[in-house]
Amino acid sequence: MTITKRADMVVHEQEPYNAEPPRGALAGEAITPIESFYGRNHGRMPTTDPDTWRLVVDGLVDRALTLSLEELQTRFEAHEVVATLQCAGNRRAGLLAVRDIPGQHPWGPAATSTARWRGARLADVLAAAGLRSDASEIAFLAPDVAPEAQPPAPYGGSISTDKAVSGEVLLAWQMNGQPLPDAHGAPVRVVVPGWIGARSVKWIERITAQDHPSDNFFQQSAYRLLPPENDDPAPGDGVALTAVALNSEILRPDDQAVLPAGPVEISGYAYAGGDRDVVRVDVSVDGGRSWAQADLDRRLGRWAWRLWHTTVTLPAGQHQIVARAWDSTAALQPEHAASLWNPKGYINNAWPSITVSIHP
Repeated sequence: MTITKRADMVVHEQEPYNAEPPRGALAGEAITPIESFYGRNHGRMPTTDPDTWRLVVDGLVDRALTLSLEELQTRFEAHEVVATLQCAGNRRAGLLAVRDIPGQHPWGPAATSTARWRGARLADVLAAAGLRSDASEIAFLAPDVAPEAQPPAPYGGSISTDKAVSGEVLLAWQMNGQPLPDAHGAPVRVVVPGWIGARSVKWIERITAQDHPSDNFFQQSAYRLLPPENDDPAPGDGVALTAVALNSEILRPDDQAVLPAGPVEISGYAYAGGDRDVVRVDVSVDGGRSWAQADLDRRLGRWAWRLWHTTVTLPAGQHQIVARAWDSTAALQPEHAASLWNPKGYINNAWPSITVSIHP
């Protein structure tokens, strides 16, 4: 499969393809261009013929469905959602600086991106199938086989029925006004706004309503928050990851940048998953001793990040720039990555920090 991405993508693994753009590529781009959108995969990307693709909807439903792409697009009303997807391992490099995490990619701050998605509401498809009241979870299954599962198995997972029947969850066939690219799940993928990217299953082929969470490796073993002492977990240990934690990052200037004296623009993103909004971002240019509020860019919608910016004048010398975000529940990001370390390196949402040097 040809993957059309920026030439300067930070590639953590070529096969399966795992890459993020340089942090500056996300700055000022409220909607992330497809060529800059991060890629997270656990197996070789499949190539699916849209004409022969079928979606099976079964399990605890009154009427099992088998839908072609044309049937999905014509039978169900199309809806659009602007949503940020964020990898659970976003900013893992900050946890790796605390303590090693063997076998995990050193994701930086750009394993998160925002797109305009268009497709059918999952709620409408489940309603057409006659979703039963005893279905508590909606499971997804894709054709990409992940070798890290033992034995190797197709990628899958599940979300709660309450989330699945919320109007924002889509079976998307468009991304930023274009047909969904192969690398992002064509012909159809699930988009679960507000939840970790792992639940937005690509290349979706089966949706099963059931009375228990998926038993797929990526639900029961991979995407779980474990206590620091649990380095040999059994399936089901820890907490299954769902809504994205409040997070932020500084995108410009770059870490270790050398800048001329004068005004310095500082910009970044902040994102709160679930049903929370980002309401404030503070910036410090003295390592957190004093703070000033940044300006928030316009709100793209309930499920999207907020870009932010501020301009400061820094004297000659070295400066530590720190940011912190607040959400609509008055929650604040935790200060230190050391308190967040876990054996899989998930959910590093500590205050982001960079160092810049100003010369006269």
